[in-house]
This record gives sequence, structure tokens and C-alpha cells, in this order.
Amino acid sequence: MTVDTAAYPVTPRNRVKRMHERASYDRAAVHAVLDAAMLCHVAYVIDGQPYATPTLFWRREDTLYWHGSSASRMLRHLKAGTPACLTVAHLDSLVLARSGFNHSANYRSAMCFGTARLVEDADEKIEAMRDVVDRFYPGRSALLRPITQQEAKATTIIAMEIEEAAAKVRAKGVGDDEADFALPIWAGVIPVTTVLGAVQTCPRLVAGVEPPEGLSIFAENGRLDDALLAGQRLYEDG
Repeated sequence: MTVDTAAYPVTPRNRVKRMHERASYDRAAVHAVLDAAMLCHVAYVIDGQPYATPTLFWRREDTLYWHGSSASRMLRHLKAGTPACLTVAHLDSLVLARSGFNHSANYRSAMCFGTARLVEDADEKIEAMRDVVDRFYPGRSALLRPITQQEAKATTIIAMEIEEAAAKVRAKGVGDDEADFALPIWAGVIPVTTVLGAVQTCPRLVAGVEPPEGLSIFAENGRLDDALLAGQRLYEDG
């Protein structure tokens, strides 16, 4: 039997059941949704109580990383090696139809399953603490003062290899019933984007210090998701 290494395995856990035509299990499709984001939600269960915690994350190949305070309930629980689900969603458009039932939204989403583990190796942990900077701000960690032992001690890094995943995307116009198109009701699509604003320099910046070249991906009026995708490419190339 040939194994499709370009796609994640499809199992009862990650199979998209509703609107399955919008689903993709292709690694590239899942990674594209993940890499255009900075914020995710990590879901897990503690003593029968479900939680979903928002946090920053980043991806290196098929491994997802996130970090937080060593006192975090989520991280203290996950570090033992716990099943977890990491999700990302982007809202791209509001879709207004001629009936309430057919109103919708264009979106990109990804759901990833795996077993979360604590990053305990000291070198891997320091590398991950640099990566969380360089993933979003290419080359920046080399410009910063070194990470202190106290900072490393106060930070917990969690890694999760993606065992199964699915992307789900809606990217189309109004989906009205055929009979409703003749109704005199406005319908259409309103695009939604997160746009970058002008840089606000720290008022205590040392005179003569200019923004580094790596920040050029965050151009004023540019899209955040485009900037993050560009940053991921530079991160992988570096």
C-alpha cells in the first residue's frame, strides 16, 4: 500500500464530516493556514473539564511549538504528555444572502491533533526561545541581548508533532437558493482583512537606531497574514 506523505492520514478524529468538500488533509494546505497566523487556541481536558487556551505558536516542519509561564495551568498539565488539539481560524469575508439561512462567511481554518510534550533538553529549549522571535521577526534574535538563565527557567516550551490534521476553507460568493435570486434584496460579500498600521517607535530608543531590515515584511497598510507567511518562508530558509 502506498502511503501519501504529502497529506496527513485521515482518521475518525480529523475527518471533516460537514461540508466535507471544503476539507483538505494536504500538508501544504494545512501549513498555509497555520503559517498565516500568530495566535491559536489549544484545547485539552483536565479532570474531565475541557479548556481552550489562546496562545502564540509557531511551526517547524511537522512540529508545533507554544510557550508560556512555568506557572501556567495549561502548560503544567500538557508537559506530562497529553492529547491536545490546536486550532487556527481566519475570517476572510462576510457573506450576506437573501435569506438568513444562507448567510455565511469565507474563512480558512486548521485543526491539528497530537500529543503535547515538554521541551526539556536545554539546547532545544534555548533554540525554541530564539525561534519564537525569529519566526515572526526574521533575524531579530541575533540583534537582542542573550536570554538569561532566569528567563529560561521562567519559561515553559511545549512541542506537539502533528499526528493528524485537516484544513477547511470557504472561499466563494453568495450561495442563495435558485428561487431567491429574483428577490429584490441586496446580497453580496464584504471582505475582511487585518491591516498593519504605522510603526510607533519606542520614545526611549537610543538616538540613531533604525528598524532592522527583517521588519520590512510588516509594511504599513500591508496584510498581517501575508507578512506572517513571508516571515515563515524566511524562517524556514534561515
